[in-house]
Amino acid sequence: MKKYESIFILDERQVDDQGKAFAEEISELIKRIGGSLEETVPMGRKQFARKIEKKKSGIYYDFVFSVDEAKVKEVKDKYRLDKRVLRMQTFDYDERVKKIPANTKKLVSGEPYEQN
Repeated sequence: MKKYESIFILDERQVDDQGKAFAEEISELIKRIGGSLEETVPMGRKQFARKIEKKKSGIYYDFVFSVDEAKVKEVKDKYRLDKRVLRMQTFDYDERVKKIPANTKKLVSGEPYEQN
């Protein structure tokens, strides 16, 4: 199985509970197709820089999951035409950078960054 990350922007007028039911629905879909949901991050309501379909803001969700490469298309196809979803993007997951290299300088003071 391969690891993926999907970002969803939900229409706040179409979801009643800040997207909690939508997150549960995604979780069930991933389990049903044989994958595992590793992380769900509700990122909250955010304003857009430009309107999307005449809307000024949306509710953001970030999902990290593992599933077979052939099955990730099912996730994309299921929500491609869903009225609750304004935008969605699925990426191959890269491990997030946790540490800053020791030779990196702080912008303000110019002193080396100290790792904990």
